Amino acid sequence: MTRVFLRAAAVCALLLMPAVALAAEGFATANVNMRSGPSTYYPAVTVIPAGESVEIHGCLSDRPWCDVSFYGGRGWVAGRYVQAAYRSRRVYVEPEYYRPLGIPTVVFEFDSYWDRNYRGRDFYRERDRWRHDRNWNRERERDLREWQRRQVRERRNWERDREREWREWEPERGRDADRWRRRIERAEGERPHRYEGQRTVVECEIGDFRCQE
Repeated sequence: MTRVFLRAAAVCALLLMPAVALAAEGFATANVNMRSGPSTYYPAVTVIPAGESVEIHGCLSDRPWCDVSFYGGRGWVAGRYVQAAYRSRRVYVEPEYYRPLGIPTVVFEFDSYWDRNYRGRDFYRERDRWRHDRNWNRERERDLREWQRRQVRERRNWERDREREWREWEPERGRDADRWRRRIERAEGERPHRYEGQRTVVECEIGDFRCQE
């Protein structure tokens, strides 16, 4: 009876434990400020050197700003300065890659985030000022426009590369066809012939596809 009780208690404890959120690994592409909120108007927490890895806990759904950890610190970094590994290549952390990379979408709750991470910081004493930052929406619109421009630019580059590859491939395809035709003509000229009246018959070998009907 005691064993059954202990087993049930262990199961209940596991069910009551908070779920551990998985974090995706990212890499800073430049020396970038990790900030105390998803905007360049929030105070900087630290500088992440180029090439250093960060843990990505989640990103905003409407613009590419991500909640990250770096050497025990926590803060926000613009997705245009963070890349992650995706299908054997690195991509910038932008909304279309959140789901494939396993990155959840999150919201920024100023009070709970600052209370949890910045109580010991000097700027925490001025949190009333930062809570009502009116420049947030302006930066949000700017980030959205920049992301849309990048999408158009990447699409244009992809179409240009595809057109160039097609132009390079066309002459090669023609040369391959010419080589194949000459090879067949040369082989036909080298094959033995026999004559039946006025008709020339090519002697075929077993398995020769050119003589099969």
